[in-house]
Formats: sequence, C-alpha cells, structure tokens
Amino acid sequence: MPKISLKRQNKELAQPKKQLELLANGIFENGALPTFKSKLKVTNQFPLKPSELEILQLNLGYMCNQVCTHCHVDAGPDRKEIMTKHTLKQCLEVLKSSGAHTLDLTGGAPEMNPHFKWFVEEASKIGVQDFVVRSNLTILMAHKKYDNLPAFFKTHNIHVVSSMPHWTQGKTDQQRGKGVFNRSIEALKKLNRIGYGLPNSKLKLDLVYNPSGAFLPGDQKSMELDFKKVLYEDFGIQFNHLLAITNLPISRFLDYLIASENYEDYMYSLVEAYNPKAVENVMCKNTLSVSWDGFLYDCDFNQMLGLKVKNPITHIRDFNVHKLRERTIQISQHCYGCTAGAGSSCQGTVV
Repeated sequence: MPKISLKRQNKELAQPKKQLELLANGIFENGALPTFKSKLKVTNQFPLKPSELEILQLNLGYMCNQVCTHCHVDAGPDRKEIMTKHTLKQCLEVLKSSGAHTLDLTGGAPEMNPHFKWFVEEASKIGVQDFVVRSNLTILMAHKKYDNLPAFFKTHNIHVVSSMPHWTQGKTDQQRGKGVFNRSIEALKKLNRIGYGLPNSKLKLDLVYNPSGAFLPGDQKSMELDFKKVLYEDFGIQFNHLLAITNLPISRFLDYLIASENYEDYMYSLVEAYNPKAVENVMCKNTLSVSWDGFLYDCDFNQMLGLKVKNPITHIRDFNVHKLRERTIQISQHCYGCTAGAGSSCQGTVV
C-alpha cells in the first residue's frame, strides 16, 4: 500500500475534475447506465432540496497519520491542508446561530489540527446536543502529545466515532496499514477504561465499517452483533453502535476500482441497488460540510470533488442558513453510493 497520497504521487485521479469526468463518461455517457439525475427524475425526486440544517460537519484538515486504501479524502502525513484558527472562529460564530444540533469534526485526523483542543473547548461552551469527533483510533497511540486525548474527550462529552473495518487483523491492516489493527484495539481498550462504550455510560463510542473491496456492506444490524460478539470475546472491548458506510467511487477508492478493473461492475451494483427510500434520507439534505479553507459543500464527498454548494453563499464567512436552504443539492454519479440498498451516510444506513 502506498505510504503517500494520490496528490503526492501526482496521479490524475487526485484531481476532482478528472474524477468527475470519469464519472460522467463511459457507461453513463453511452447510456449503459442511467445518470443519477435521470434516476431521480424517474422516481420524481429531482431536484434534491435541503431540509432543515441539523448537522454542521467541519473538515479540520487532510493531514493524517495513516494512508488508507479506501480514503475518499486522500488524506495522509504528506497533506498540509489545515483549517486555520481564523476559519475555526468563523465556524464558532455560525454554530451559535445555525440551529444545527450536531457538530461533527472530521479530517484526515482532526486531532492533528494544532487548534483542535482549543476549538473543542470553545465549541463545548456553545453547547450542542451531539458533539462528534471522527477518530482513526491509532492517532490516540501515535505520540505522547496525544496520550491525554481520551480523557480530553471525556471532559467535553465527545461522541467518538472510530474507524474499524473488521474484527480481524488481516482485513483491517490490508485496508488501513500494517499494525493498525493492534493499535486500534489498544486505543479502544483505553477508551473503554474511562467509560466509553460501556452499558449505562453517557460516553458514546461508535465504530465505522467500510467494505474492504468492490462490494456493498452487509446488513448493519447483523454486522453490529458480529462485531460486538467477537470484539468482546477476544479483547473485552465494548461499543455502542456499528455504522456501515458504502465506499463511494471517488479518490483512492475510485483509483482502486480502476486499477483492479472493478469500476464498471461496482457502478452496476450501485445502480441496481438504488433505493428511492434512501434518497429521502440522504445526509446532504440535513448537513452542511465545511472544508479546511472555509468553503461550503452539500456533503463531505462533494467537498472532495470540488462541488461547492449551488448558492450565492459559498463560504463560511458569509453564512446565512435561510439563503442556503434555498439551494439545489449538487449531484453526480458518486451519489449512487449513498442511495444503494439501505443507504449510506456518515451516520450509517438511512433506511
């Protein structure tokens, strides 16, 4: 597995424009498969319009201590894009007035932002119902400066959402890097020891599952039972919920699909599994994604494709929740990933 990002490798698919071109051409251009827009029209769901804003998701930067094969952010140690304190202050002002009940911090590894702790402390003063930090777990074991993060999370009642693609070392390390499984297990034990994920505890710990190949996730509830059984029996680890997320055909996963000659078959699988009920609950309807440089997107995936919100207001400094509610959500063929089967979102399945 490459230790550097697609961007650092100067690969064409590091460019959002190239990804969008690929998703628009070939089997979609020649009519072999319907575009997502035409599919929405068939089910009378076009155009997609937002509902009330519930979740404000901030990408604190693309820097990460891991280089995972499926990463749609193309994150890694070589990525230097980091949200500045100035932009974070603008986000705090928006949080006060947006009406969003959930603040969701992601990356990269959001903990690697030098202003991470300051921001968490300031945002906690404002108060939100659900304060989420998406952690890759290994960052908690990466350096002594991160050793106190679990206690810091507990102090601020952070809802920890952690990547854990499988309960076996082989499949986890294959997707996320050598040694990641063992370090993740140690990090989960560390979180359990201070109360995270335990019965009757208010400290929430959820795990995220991504398939390790060109296939859709299985049933979320069944997998959760399997994960809980094996992780408890083998390691004594407990957690609250498993979130099953479909890999979207963008960035590194798109690169993998092309290299492994699985792209067309995977797209056929997504289109065939299209579910109009999942469309009703896609996360772009109640979420706004803010990039490291303060621009606004309908979702984290659109952010990686450079598809800014279709609205006169495109930056956090000009935020107006009422005007943004009037926008039409930007779509492309990658959106099939969120509407296949039981659907997919940063909160897991949607139906």
